[in-house]
Amino acid sequence: MASFVNLEAPNGVKYVQPTGLFIGNEFVSSSSGGTIVSIDPATEKEIVTVQAADASDVDKAVNAAHAALHGAEWKQMPAAQRGHLLYKLADHIEKQKEIFATSEAWDNGKTYADALNLDVVEVINVIRYYAGWADKTHGQTMTANPLKLAYTIRQPIGVVGQIIPWNFPLSMASWKIGPALACGNTVVLKAAEQTPLSILLLAAAVKEVGFPAGVFNVINGYGREAGAALVEHPLVDKIAFTGSTATGAQIMKMASSTLKNITLETGGKSPLLVFADSDLDQAAKWSHMGIMSNQGQICTATSRILVEDKVYDEFVARFLETTSAVSKVGDQWAEDTYQGPQVSKLQCDKILEYIEIGQAEGAKLLSGGKPKDISGKGFFVEPTVFGEVTDSMRIFREEIFGPVVVISRFSSEQEALRLANDSTYGLGAAVFTKDIERAHRVASEIQAGMVWINSSQDCEPGVPFGGVKQSGIGRELGEAGLEAYSNVKAIHVNMGTRM
Repeated sequence: MASFVNLEAPNGVKYVQPTGLFIGNEFVSSSSGGTIVSIDPATEKEIVTVQAADASDVDKAVNAAHAALHGAEWKQMPAAQRGHLLYKLADHIEKQKEIFATSEAWDNGKTYADALNLDVVEVINVIRYYAGWADKTHGQTMTANPLKLAYTIRQPIGVVGQIIPWNFPLSMASWKIGPALACGNTVVLKAAEQTPLSILLLAAAVKEVGFPAGVFNVINGYGREAGAALVEHPLVDKIAFTGSTATGAQIMKMASSTLKNITLETGGKSPLLVFADSDLDQAAKWSHMGIMSNQGQICTATSRILVEDKVYDEFVARFLETTSAVSKVGDQWAEDTYQGPQVSKLQCDKILEYIEIGQAEGAKLLSGGKPKDISGKGFFVEPTVFGEVTDSMRIFREEIFGPVVVISRFSSEQEALRLANDSTYGLGAAVFTKDIERAHRVASEIQAGMVWINSSQDCEPGVPFGGVKQSGIGRELGEAGLEAYSNVKAIHVNMGTRM
């Protein structure tokens, strides 16, 4: 099978799409002949077929990464040069941003406008952020006594297996490869089987800008085979995973046999609290974006909106008005589309099933609730709003991962915190209030890794990202992201003590 295919996307962008596994700086066929068919979720038509790795392909990729880790070209490369390569990678992506955005939107279903103006921009910024860190990681010196010197150095963890989700393929890849490569690790990355295309373009860019062979490898494949083989491989020193809590738990079990270092960013059911003194217009707009953007397929989506009794009706009216005005459902290429198709039929059906569950449980369906017919094809769902939702309902407690929001009432700050924290998840949360003391007090008491005050989904390359409880282990982004990809070695120097 050819390793490259000429494609023309529905938006008219023409480009060369790699289709092979990327191992040792070469695109190669899978050993077993396994493939994945990439589907346009707006039309249900095939885009292209790419290679799918089996366990033997994973072994080849890991061994390529292991060889590069210990090879002089990468191991002895000055840290500043590693940073220079990352800067070149960011520049390359910026020059090809329309192609990257097209590929990202095509098999994912997110709008081209968001892919171009948000996702690819974030990728560039994150890679540049970590490029700047490459030569600024350092250890410490400690004088224990006059006859002893101790110091620490930071060293790469080793071969890193990275498994990324389908909702933000390029962004999640940048969050992982940026710090990993800045710290001198080598990488084997597995993309989600639903969205293989843009990551293969990233692999081509890595080779183009001059990274040594084996430093970055990509294995498209199915999780049960390629993912499991990567997690269990004895030469993989660390696993970094973003995806569902259930899969994260399985990865922990598999990684435990070799005590691998792990970072997990998993599920969420993030609360958004609206107090009566809030700017309700801003609260409605931010909370709409917090759940309905990216088709609701966001791990930190503020999908549980908790509103103080005295402003509940007014807030709901404003939220519905905002949803009606903003959430235009359509294909990912139309300029006026806000919400594209869900990523797959499986995900679409899951969302519709939860909508049925909510209605059966007695929640009040305020808008949406049905598939959206755009052209007789595609995985479209109406933006759906449930009101008068109680904390015992499954739609209040379980992650839906789609354009479905539940709105509940509270009567006091204490009740709001009880409802917010009554969850197995703890990824993100938002608080809307003009009372600065309350804002900080509530932010401190919410059990979440991140809290937004008077905003939602606000993310910066330099600010740590991660959750508590069943929403994950460890942090990405910021300086904390570097700590996840380096080991601290202590060195003791005897300056004269004699036995």
